[in-house]
Amino acid sequence: MQQAGVRVHGTTRRAPLALFELERTQLQTLPAVAPDLGTWHKVSVHRDCHVAHDRVLYSVPFTLVGKTLWMRATDSTVFLYKDHQLVASHPRGQRPGQSVSVRDHLPPAARQFFAHDRAWCLQQAREVGAACAELVERLLADRILERVRAAQGVLRLRDRFGAARLEAACARALLHASPYYRTVKTILTGGFDQQPMDAADVAHIHAPGARFARSAQLLFNPDAPRH
Repeated sequence: MQQAGVRVHGTTRRAPLALFELERTQLQTLPAVAPDLGTWHKVSVHRDCHVAHDRVLYSVPFTLVGKTLWMRATDSTVFLYKDHQLVASHPRGQRPGQSVSVRDHLPPAARQFFAHDRAWCLQQAREVGAACAELVERLLADRILERVRAAQGVLRLRDRFGAARLEAACARALLHASPYYRTVKTILTGGFDQQPMDAADVAHIHAPGARFARSAQLLFNPDAPRH
């Protein structure tokens, strides 16, 4: 420092320490945290309206499916650009496998699917009746997304068969410990919901230990002999 700082520089023709004295009053304290300049990456939009970076998925508008975008990833945020225009930004994902999504980025049909969530399914099922509500609650008990789709399917049967028939079909499905969409649909399409159940059958629906109280044969053939 004492040698190089006072030696005349070959380009500026000035001693570095002399120039430093001129600049000293303009210098500011360094920030406590270094600035996060981020990194740039080229990413492709998958059919699910997401791009992948560092094993995390980020959503973009569905109209960009198949396009190539530029992503600027900082420690806290990711920014996505198409033709120099910002099209999406998200908080930076923190764990591999995470999906960071905005519902409005999805196609209309997908937005409708996610709008009909667990709470919506349960509320609609209660409007149909107690048996339908119980069947849907059992479908959603394990919180698996595919079961949400099944619950939506059960509720859509109301549009075709009416609430009263759907409630009766759910009651029969519960009686035979088969609270599944396919069972309810089969009961309705076969007209089995319109066959009467006796008082003992109805009592079994909500009774403790009623699981497998009726055989599969009886489900679709109530006239079969009971053991």
